[in-house]
Amino acid sequence: MTDKREIAVAHWRRLDCEGSDRCTLWQAAQGWMLLGHAHWRSEDEDTVLSYDIRCGSDGHSLSADVAGEQAGRRIELRLLRSAHGWLLNDVMQPDTSDCTDLDLSFTPATNLLPLRRLGCACNGEMQVPAAWLKPDLGSVARLDQVYTRLDDSRVRYTSPGFSAELEVHASGFVTGYPGLWHGWVDGA
Repeated sequence: MTDKREIAVAHWRRLDCEGSDRCTLWQAAQGWMLLGHAHWRSEDEDTVLSYDIRCGSDGHSLSADVAGEQAGRRIELRLLRSAHGWLLNDVMQPDTSDCTDLDLSFTPATNLLPLRRLGCACNGEMQVPAAWLKPDLGSVARLDQVYTRLDDSRVRYTSPGFSAELEVHASGFVTGYPGLWHGWVDGA
C-alpha cells in the first residue's frame, strides 16, 4: 500500500500470562490496514506472531497474513474473504459465508474494526458475524458478536458464552479487556 497515513498505535500488556502486543492502524486510498506484532509465553511455550489485516474503505475485513512461531513450530497463515466465505491457506472454512469481520483470537486489535463502525452513539448496538481464527491457529469458525455502546469510552461485548465491558479509546482501539488486556494508544 502506498500513500498511507498512520492513524494510531495501540500497545497492550497481557494480563492472563506474560506477553504484549502492538498494533498500528493505517489509512490508505484503498481502505484500512492493521499491522501488529504479538508475543506471549504460556505453559512454557513461546509464541511470536506478526499480523497484517487489510480492510476495505467500509472497514470490513478483506484478508490477513499471520506469521511467526509457536512452541518452535513455524506459523504461516493466509486468510482471505471470498464470495463463499473465508479461506485459511486456500481451504474454505465452513459457515463463514456472511462473516464480514475477522477476529484474530490472540489480539484485541481486531475489535477495532467493528468498534469504529459502531460509532459513538450511546446505546447503539451492532451484531457482527466474525470469522474467528481459533486459539490453536489451525481453523476458522463463525463467531456471532454483539457490541453495545455504553458511553464514550465503554462498550459491552458479547459472544456465545462470553461477555465483557471493554474500555475503548477515541480511535476505536480497546484499552481495557477485563482479565485479558490492558493498554494505551498513541495518536488519534
